[in-house]
Amino acid sequence: MSFWGNLLGYQLVWLLAVGGAAHGRAWPGVAGACAFVAWQALGSAQPLVEWRLAALAMACGLAVDGVMAYCGWVRYAAASPALPPGAPLWIEALWAAFAMTLNGSLAIAKRHAWLAAVLGGLGAPAAYYAASGRALTVVEPSWRAWLWLAAGWAIALPLLAGRARQWSLRAAAGAP
Repeated sequence: MSFWGNLLGYQLVWLLAVGGAAHGRAWPGVAGACAFVAWQALGSAQPLVEWRLAALAMACGLAVDGVMAYCGWVRYAAASPALPPGAPLWIEALWAAFAMTLNGSLAIAKRHAWLAAVLGGLGAPAAYYAASGRALTVVEPSWRAWLWLAAGWAIALPLLAGRARQWSLRAAAGAP
């Protein structure tokens, strides 16, 4: 999997998900994410690592986005179908697709936990801000949502990157 294919593929999935949700449709993002995850995992030398990362990322998504939805800090367009506690399926699919960048275009995050924390804490709120007004609306008190989002991603990205590193090294050594 090439750096540019991974980077551009993920950006396309993000656009499909946000654009689809903005028009009340979850399926473009879900379909795009499923295709991207399958393409990246099946093209990987370590497909099991990629599938595990996707599952872990979706669990992180339930914690970050699900809690925001449950607390009423954010309203998602195309909010149904959703996974408990309220994370829409299209945003869960985005989390799975994002996981595919950890051994691709965001592989640097595996080497530097502090960088992963900074990228998560700053980059995720920027991406959500870019989607706000179309695919999601942060509601009052908005500071809670932005703080939760920054903190959640500042924890989730180093966790995911660390697991990507650990599982990749283990798989390369032939361990399960």
